[in-house]
Amino acid sequence: MKNIMLTAAAASIVMVSCGAVQSLVQNTFPYTANVLISTGVPADKEVSSTATASNVQTWFGGNNDASIKDVRISDAKVSVVSPAGGTLNALKSIKVYISSNGTGEKLVASRSNISTDAASLNLDLNTSGFLDEVVKSSGLTVRTVYELKNQTSSDMNLKIALNFSSVPAN
Repeated sequence: MKNIMLTAAAASIVMVSCGAVQSLVQNTFPYTANVLISTGVPADKEVSSTATASNVQTWFGGNNDASIKDVRISDAKVSVVSPAGGTLNALKSIKVYISSNGTGEKLVASRSNISTDAASLNLDLNTSGFLDEVVKSSGLTVRTVYELKNQTSSDMNLKIALNFSSVPAN
């Protein structure tokens, strides 16, 4: 009897854990995009860079269309990928927009008056409104608008990491 109770309790814990992990994975999903800042980019002028974002769920064949709703931005971060040991001190400001195949563009994150020697920085989120139509599309485009304080001495590659959260549709 004691073994049956212990087995039932262990099975319950495992099922609840798996359900919690599945819920977490399903309701939070990342997108990433890369931005190349070339040496010749002038300072004190807004420059735009557009890239197609990749989503971890597309790698595993996930489909968000029917399973989620009320999608919002939950985290946005910019990081220096190269040069190794590079910092964000050349950036003056950054804005990140997303769109569905280039249409319906929405500002999701930004930061102005950047003054950091760090290699990564969390951006300020624009949480107004839902992003269901954009995120559920097959062609999520990320447009990054940045302004430099001064020209860089070498090319800089940035990674824009966006995390979205949602609730189950059912």
